[in-house]
Amino acid sequence: MSNDALLSVRGVAKHYGAHIGCSDVSFDLFPGEVMGIVGESGSGKSTLLNCMAGHLAPDAGEVVFDTRTDGPRDTLQMSEPERRMLSRTDWAFVHQHARDGLRMGVSAGGNVGERLMAVGARNYADIRSTAIDWLDRVEINESRIDDRPTTFSGGMQQRLQIARNLVTGPRLVFMDEPTGGLDVSVQARLLDMIRSLVRDMGLSAIIVTHDLAVVRLLADRLMVMKSGHVVEAGLTDQVLDDPQHAYTQLLVSSILQV
Repeated sequence: MSNDALLSVRGVAKHYGAHIGCSDVSFDLFPGEVMGIVGESGSGKSTLLNCMAGHLAPDAGEVVFDTRTDGPRDTLQMSEPERRMLSRTDWAFVHQHARDGLRMGVSAGGNVGERLMAVGARNYADIRSTAIDWLDRVEINESRIDDRPTTFSGGMQQRLQIARNLVTGPRLVFMDEPTGGLDVSVQARLLDMIRSLVRDMGLSAIIVTHDLAVVRLLADRLMVMKSGHVVEAGLTDQVLDDPQHAYTQLLVSSILQV
């Protein structure tokens, strides 16, 4: 991997019979950098994200992460306990549907506290204090700490999922359509919050979305996927303002015509 890359993806491929999920994808992600992955439904972007995050086993490739203790490790070769600990500490995954990333029967504070307990926190007062702090950071009133996510709006649930994910101070966050299914006004507020947290925490992030406005706001670099292949990649503004590939041109023009 590149000496200073946080994550190096090499030749990742996933096939479903004759169907290509993703094919021979390679890139480096650097500390504090946000990579956007865009494409229409079925382009392979979520398959790629899930392969990188360890939710899907790719057919080929490496996903090398610069770990705090052992330096660069191919996460695909890690043991299950190692990968699970990585996903609780240095990695986080924000699902499109907050219910997939929350325990809906547990209080808001409990959802945040659970992740702290998973990495060894045991002092109840400290856990609750940290949970209150994080609810405040994602604009959820402290008075809702004992309420269950089922009583929250969709936007609040998504903000709670983000708090649950970021409370352990991860260095890399995977986001799968983080604003999908939310009202436009709610999306704008959530995007602004994500941008602030990424900047303030110095996070690296990989964001999958079909919404070019999301990557325009959040991503430093951009990969465009079609039929499982990366067809164009580069600096976000460069790709969106001067798309070279016919498919990227189509994506950009379709947005402009809306």
